[in-house]
Amino acid sequence: MSEVGDADPHFLRATFDDSPELYDRSRPVPPQLLFDDLVALAGLEPGARLVEVGCGTGQATLPLAERGYEIVGIELGESLADFTRRKLSPFPRVTIVASSFEEWSPAGELFDAMIAFNSFHWIDPELRFAKSAQVLRKGGALAVVGMRFVVHDEADPVWMALQQDYEAVAGLCEPRVHSDDVKDRSAEFETSGYFRNVSARHYRWDITFGVDDYLALLSTSSWHRRLDDDVRRTLFERIHRRISARAERTIAPTMAAVLYVAQRV
Repeated sequence: MSEVGDADPHFLRATFDDSPELYDRSRPVPPQLLFDDLVALAGLEPGARLVEVGCGTGQATLPLAERGYEIVGIELGESLADFTRRKLSPFPRVTIVASSFEEWSPAGELFDAMIAFNSFHWIDPELRFAKSAQVLRKGGALAVVGMRFVVHDEADPVWMALQQDYEAVAGLCEPRVHSDDVKDRSAEFETSGYFRNVSARHYRWDITFGVDDYLALLSTSSWHRRLDDDVRRTLFERIHRRISARAERTIAPTMAAVLYVAQRV
């Protein structure tokens, strides 16, 4: 049996830099409705100035750049940052900075909104809300999106059965929650003392992956990266066999997302 180690979160967040192409190919992008709601709830005017924390390969940056916003994307990984600069080169109002958010200096500039897609939890808790407020103008918006796969009564049975492989190989289960149990973290924004008027929107949708694309996605997961190499390899082989036994060789887990938009005090 292999246990998931207590790896340093600062180390784990840096591991995403290993393969930008794989990350860009496999990571899910939220539905367009979420971006529409973000713009409306944050009150973003045409030409608004945004800073995005942990922009990765620009999967969320692109839909916002297409709306004409000026964006500074902060990305810890040098390889990810280089990839995203090339990807978003058609948008001259987008700048990608290779840095952690904690070490990045806005040089006195203030932004209309700060955006974080699946990255806010990686920020040092001591600075998470304080520095977010620091880079925003008064009344500016903090928009945070959290995404994860969820269990529900109509979930893909093959995806549900993968837990048998996790138990057989790793002696543990992949962390999953029921769609009805996704936590609402709105209170954290208010209690920080830096933000108010928090709005939350919930989304759920199915995503169909081919077997290779699904394994590519798992290989970018920090949870799976914490497994021993031999355990991870054996686990992925079993998952590949299980999905491939299905005629269409696809799997369709359900993704849930929560969008929080809060106003800087």
